[in-house]
Amino acid sequence: MAKIMETVLYYNPGTPETMKHVARLKSVLVRMGIRIRNIGPDQVNQTVGYLAGVPGFEENADAGQLPVISEEMLVLKQFSSRRIDELLLNLRKAGVPRISLKAVLTEHNCGWTFYALYNELREEHEKMSAMEAPGPAASAGDPEEASEGQDGAAASTDQAAPARPAE
Repeated sequence: MAKIMETVLYYNPGTPETMKHVARLKSVLVRMGIRIRNIGPDQVNQTVGYLAGVPGFEENADAGQLPVISEEMLVLKQFSSRRIDELLLNLRKAGVPRISLKAVLTEHNCGWTFYALYNELREEHEKMSAMEAPGPAASAGDPEEASEGQDGAAASTDQAAPARPAE
């Protein structure tokens, strides 16, 4: 039986600040035995399922006008919660800056275009960032904040929720 291989769909907008750490990020993925699929600007109107190699998803030959994605993005395929935690820890140890837009491939989002998933992640990230804004009750010694990882989530189970993109 063939081993199901973990895959990361990685989008990098090619800005100087994001290009600085690409080698470190890819080095972590290679060391962990994770397949890397680079997503280019010309692929943002393809479905996530097609880009991830999910059977039954075909290439969209008429991609239309290509929208611009200005941020890095990771989509994780076939990852367990433990492996997500391990990946985030290894990225942090390697000095890779936080990538805010991350999702786990699900049956619900694999039919979305890469750009639609980007929009969903962007919107969710903005909502979460607004909720995390320090209020008068926030303190530097908050144990909940201290337990958060690189991605800002206290538990990886939130990242692997089947119906919504990971944050």
